[in-house]
Amino acid sequence: MSVVLSIEDVGPCKKELRIEVPGPAVDAETERVVADYRKRVRLPGFRPGKVPPAVVRQRFQGDIDQEVVERLVPRYWRQAEAEAGLEPITRPELAGVEDHEPGAPLVFRARVEVRPEIALGELSGFELPDPPAEPTDEEVDAALEELRRQAGDWVPVERPAGQGDLVAVEIEETTEGEGKKDEPATIEVEVGSPRVWEELSVALSGLSEGQKGELCRMDEEEGRVRERSFRFQVRGVKERELPELDDELAGEIGGFGSAAELTEAVRSRLGQQKAHERHHARERALLDQLRERHPLALPEGLVDTEAQKLAQEYAEGLARQGVDVERAQIDWRGVAEQAMPAAEKRVHARLVLDAVARERGIEVPAEELEATLAGIAQEQGVQTGQLRRALDQDGRLAELRAQLLRAKTIRSLLGEEPEPISAEAPEAGAEETPAEPGT
Repeated sequence: MSVVLSIEDVGPCKKELRIEVPGPAVDAETERVVADYRKRVRLPGFRPGKVPPAVVRQRFQGDIDQEVVERLVPRYWRQAEAEAGLEPITRPELAGVEDHEPGAPLVFRARVEVRPEIALGELSGFELPDPPAEPTDEEVDAALEELRRQAGDWVPVERPAGQGDLVAVEIEETTEGEGKKDEPATIEVEVGSPRVWEELSVALSGLSEGQKGELCRMDEEEGRVRERSFRFQVRGVKERELPELDDELAGEIGGFGSAAELTEAVRSRLGQQKAHERHHARERALLDQLRERHPLALPEGLVDTEAQKLAQEYAEGLARQGVDVERAQIDWRGVAEQAMPAAEKRVHARLVLDAVARERGIEVPAEELEATLAGIAQEQGVQTGQLRRALDQDGRLAELRAQLLRAKTIRSLLGEEPEPISAEAPEAGAEETPAEPGT
């Protein structure tokens, strides 16, 4: 027996279903709810569990009707969803319940967003960047030089400070109108480092131990710009003494047997990085062109959810940097609004990739999913079965499978070989999930 009375389009990718629950089913569920109430309610003059059904109905009719609806709606929604052949992409929402009499059918309306119909166009001939995937000798030399820098020691020098030097500086703020000033503090800064104020690096350049100076910088605090002034004195200058690139250094850095092995390892690592960067540059270009070739009316609810997710990721990033998100005065509504264009791009790309996967019959075999789960479990120090249950309980297992499917689809469109099944996988925790194609 059909339970769907009508289906109506009520927005982009949104449908409203009018669904009928047969009268006998309503009556039977009502009797069960009344029986449950008789066991629970306590009324003066009646022993527990002995309150007459008529009295229960009279006293709690509104609550009984509400509970009947809450029990029947999910059950008959699932039946209507299967009957109508829908593929919802968001949770359904109850749009209303029509008045009904005892013994009559219960009619309710529910709205849900569904996948848009996508007529796939041309899926070849993409204009893709082709950056080199092999590192140059100059890049390898620069990486080895950085390793020498990291392994080097700071030694005092008797000369003016320059780029890359470590300077001990005693500094105090002299800004007028700021009330009581802090005592001078001695800090060490690397001249020219991006972590050091540019104004301070410029002021320190050319000064030797014992010399003094002043500087000003513009700071923005709580939406206003103000000028701050400082005075300082150089207390010492050090330069980094670089070790020789030899077999001894290779052993100290990573247990390599020779400088040649270290050089080869650096070249291999740079090659992997450049291959990774090349893939993602091509992926971004591919997704931009896929979206351009397949304009869509996007499901609003799905976009809103993705924008909220991006805002949450932003908050978690701030927290990892030590920001007290609870106390910080952040306009979260504004953050979500700013994230809306990125959310639209993500949702758009995912919908098109899913359509391509269906068109090409691309799937994620069970062994691929299991290998990914095993890798994540190993990194997190938990059992694979435990991880699978945790992900399945909050719906992230299906999300992980979808992400793997989209990654395979992108590789198919790029003409790349599928990645081998590996135990290595990105984190699938609350804040770091596997990289999502379509960003």
